[in-house]
Amino acid sequence: MPLVRIDLRTGKSEEYRKALGDGVHCAIVEALGAPADDRFQVITEHPAVGLNYDPQYLGIRRSDNVVFVQVTLSAGRKPMQKRKFYKRVTELLAESPGVKPADVVINLVEVAWENWSFGNGEAPYMDA
Repeated sequence: MPLVRIDLRTGKSEEYRKALGDGVHCAIVEALGAPADDRFQVITEHPAVGLNYDPQYLGIRRSDNVVFVQVTLSAGRKPMQKRKFYKRVTELLAESPGVKPADVVINLVEVAWENWSFGNGEAPYMDA
């Protein structure tokens, strides 16, 4: 059910982008309990002027390798699951493709279960 959007600066390789998607998905499965085959991702590159951020907001020093990860998911995860997710994403992305933890900005957007349709105009979670 999670829908992942990953935004980064233009110029990274296909392997780099794939590693971003793989790392985020692995963290979703491990920390948030999503099924392994529940993978829906949009990875978008932006020119330098299309990605704006404060390089030191909250005392965290970000570089031009900043990566924004936004996950829309059904409401109900506990705060400890979310903390585990944030930590796991930064660990996995540090391993591959080598993103510094300070360069990973994560935002979770929680929605009601009935707000999902995965095709055919059906809402499988509407009556669950």
